[in-house]
Amino acid sequence: MIGSLRGILTRKSPQAVLVDLNGIGLEVMVPLSTLYGLPEPGCEVHLFVHTHVRENQILLVGFLRQEEKDVFRFLTTVSGVGPRLALNILSSLPPEDLLEAILQGDSQRLRTVPGVGKKMAERMVVELKDRIPPREVQIGRKQPLPAQDKQIYFEALSALSNLGYSRKDSEKAIEGALEKQGDARELRLESLLTNALRLLAK
Repeated sequence: MIGSLRGILTRKSPQAVLVDLNGIGLEVMVPLSTLYGLPEPGCEVHLFVHTHVRENQILLVGFLRQEEKDVFRFLTTVSGVGPRLALNILSSLPPEDLLEAILQGDSQRLRTVPGVGKKMAERMVVELKDRIPPREVQIGRKQPLPAQDKQIYFEALSALSNLGYSRKDSEKAIEGALEKQGDARELRLESLLTNALRLLAK
């Protein structure tokens, strides 16, 4: 199994890139996030690779970050999500936003991805939500939120989005509300939303 490769990029397109490895040209499928981060043909590249093997086909899928590779593998554990759909999802949502949507149970956000319908979005939430390993979600903060406060943050963000506020404005208001709360021990959704709405109304 190929886990990573380093070679000369000879061709790139939205469908796949071609990497020359000591005279052997390897065709590697990549998400758009990786494609846009690649140098021009003729330069050296290093890709983290997932090798997808079927009875009559071997696909190489490459990423610039190990995190993207891990999330890709995570997605393909969902029934009905093959490598091409997983790549399409990562081309539409960065890993951080994807995991955030799953944690929030935000199937509507997942449905913005071409090829992901209502049933598939709901299946992804059901099958993956409780399997996302513990991690520190930075959410633009100098210090990560405590684990018990992350869900409240996400619920407040979702509520403000449903009210029509942009993600950028919502995050800024929630950050302001959190700063206002200071070192209070218990974070409550109602007070967080109230303070955030007051800031948005200014």
